[in-house]
Amino acid sequence: METCVQSGNGRKLLYEEVAAKIGGMIDNGTFRAGDRVPSIRDLSQKLRVSANTVMEAYANLENIGRIEARPQSGFYVRSSIPEPALKPTVKLETEKLKPRQIIENNVTIQVMRNITNPTLLQLGGAIPNYELLPADRLNRILAAETRRFPVQSISYAATKGTKRLRTQIAKRSINFGCSQSADDLVITSGCVEAISLALQAICRPGDTVAIGSPVYYTFLNFLRWLGLKVLEIPSTPKEGMNLEVLSYAIRHNPVHACLAISNFDNPAGSLMPDEKKQELVRLLARHEIPLIEDDVYGDLAFGSVRPTALKTYDEKGLVLYCSSFSKTLAPGYRVGWIVPGRFRPQIIQLKALFNIATATPNQLAIAEFLTNGGYDHHLRKLRRTYSRQVDQFRDTVGRHFPLGTRVSRPEGGFVLWVELPEEINTMKLYETALKEGISIAPGRIFSLGNNYDNCLRLNAAVWSEQIEQGLETLGGLAKAMVL
Repeated sequence: METCVQSGNGRKLLYEEVAAKIGGMIDNGTFRAGDRVPSIRDLSQKLRVSANTVMEAYANLENIGRIEARPQSGFYVRSSIPEPALKPTVKLETEKLKPRQIIENNVTIQVMRNITNPTLLQLGGAIPNYELLPADRLNRILAAETRRFPVQSISYAATKGTKRLRTQIAKRSINFGCSQSADDLVITSGCVEAISLALQAICRPGDTVAIGSPVYYTFLNFLRWLGLKVLEIPSTPKEGMNLEVLSYAIRHNPVHACLAISNFDNPAGSLMPDEKKQELVRLLARHEIPLIEDDVYGDLAFGSVRPTALKTYDEKGLVLYCSSFSKTLAPGYRVGWIVPGRFRPQIIQLKALFNIATATPNQLAIAEFLTNGGYDHHLRKLRRTYSRQVDQFRDTVGRHFPLGTRVSRPEGGFVLWVELPEEINTMKLYETALKEGISIAPGRIFSLGNNYDNCLRLNAAVWSEQIEQGLETLGGLAKAMVL
């Protein structure tokens, strides 16, 4: 039976005393969001209580949302800031769902230019933390592989890519629920080219593409350049695209393709549940609508299990799976791939026509890294760091942004979707922040309309004292817009 101890407020169970100690350290800032609290074994030794007592204390703290357990990692302080409402912010009525032509958006061009400006403190770009990537190891491998294959390294690779790289990627497909072969894949110059090839293989100018909203603005740029129309489907930061609305839209509009990120969507960070993934694939298959899947963030899951891909549920070859190593290994290497299903001949033809082949030395280096470079070990470190930093960002936003601010709580990746009080216009906040040397990504650029004027995207890939100060400054600017 649990021992009782005397306290100022009466009798408490011993595990409640332990929980109060850790809770107090969270309250006074000793442990902050994203920090790991002492292990069960360590705390039981330091407080001279049983491991079962600490386990009960941690279970109590977990039940009230103060800490959370992470598989094979321990217990961590949980951020208390609320998540965005489950209702989509975008105000779309099903009766008004209509395809729209995309026009050039000067605001998006301006924001994209500033996201790459090195003189600004970058808080909004979806760019990985270069200091966490294995640059030295990759560059050594690159040098070694070009020496080992001197002629091959300066020659054109096959249009579909080097066999060794395709084999290594195919072996990893089991991690997300597929069983691909090397012949199923085509290597591309990043995920960007993979998606571009997919759209060109499937669509013709004037066709309509259904896409979740908010949407990654680069997708909108693709669709505009190809002369395609967009049908925005409202999404939530929790589960992604609203499939009931999508089903309605398909019944009432000609839809020629669907473009989706089901694992840690950019910008909302949503993770679509497996049953919804299956439902989405089946819904589109019934109407013979191809589905282009961007899974570039899938390897950055915080949990112990990598989420499945939409491709897992593809029985008709209608899912074109696209991904790359740009978020996990080397953005500058520009190595991605596509599993195009029934559209493989068209993809290979388009790849040969517009690009001939992806750079050979980079393919050789990535293939060797996947074989002998410890990719899974690298991923585990990356996931732990991003998970902690996401919590740090959420905690800092909660402490410095206006009352009523909500922040997404992604289970992978490193982008956060922030929903501010409705009276705050994040385009005006963006302009004000620029004067302070800070760049953010205002919500307006993630939609064709003015649907997210009180939202913004943050990049949690990098954490530093300067970043923390920048968030505090940004929060102060946002508060000034409420007063």
